[in-house]
Amino acid sequence: MTTTNSTSSRSAVVTGASSGIGQATVRALRAQGWTVFAVARRAERLESLAAECGAIAVRADVSVQADVDSLAETVLAQGGVDTLVNCAGGARGTETWADAIDENWEFMWQANVMGTMRLTRALLPQLREARGTVLNVTSTAALASYEGGSGYNAAKAAERAMTQALRLEEVEKGLRVIEILPGLVQTEEFSLRRLGSQSAADNVYAGVDHPLTAEDVAEVIRYAVSAPAHVNLDEIVIRPQAQAANHKLIRNAK
Repeated sequence: MTTTNSTSSRSAVVTGASSGIGQATVRALRAQGWTVFAVARRAERLESLAAECGAIAVRADVSVQADVDSLAETVLAQGGVDTLVNCAGGARGTETWADAIDENWEFMWQANVMGTMRLTRALLPQLREARGTVLNVTSTAALASYEGGSGYNAAKAAERAMTQALRLEEVEKGLRVIEILPGLVQTEEFSLRRLGSQSAADNVYAGVDHPLTAEDVAEVIRYAVSAPAHVNLDEIVIRPQAQAANHKLIRNAK
């Protein structure tokens, strides 16, 4: 299967662009010639990324409606987009439901669910006009729950359900809707932010032979949004070879 050739005319908004999968996706699309609006809360990191690869840095918090409105206006003023890649999100804590911390759940709901809803809603007129693509990065946490993951499981399962509903709602308008569900991905911040210490974060990946990298996932995203318009990769589960399922992860003794 080949990808589309006229990538120089393609344009995307990528959220969560200050680190991890979002940042790697910006680089992958820019390398293919796309115009990319790199969106995140940390302006300094965005400016550095923009200087490196030529992306358009837009500082915005997708959980804040005023930021989303301003972002949509900025994008439209610069010609609009045909693709939205929702990478912004994250996990907080590993408490069981009995010990659930409201602030952690509220963060996960806002970052993974409400932010995705708000920005997609704001850009839908542009995306419909372009007969474009929405790609949501969820997680294998949406497929199988685990102890200490109820908040993140709930948020990602909700984002998955939203993605499926959007595909049904927009198919007659020509919109392509894709879901990427990564398993274990080793990035600089995901586990650190969730667990709060570098040692705890390092233990997540200890002994695993080649966890996925952000670049691995970004390459799948790049392919999915660059495939011919009639090709819809509804959902793609991507895991390292050492992870056969959420509960089946091989760690080699060092």
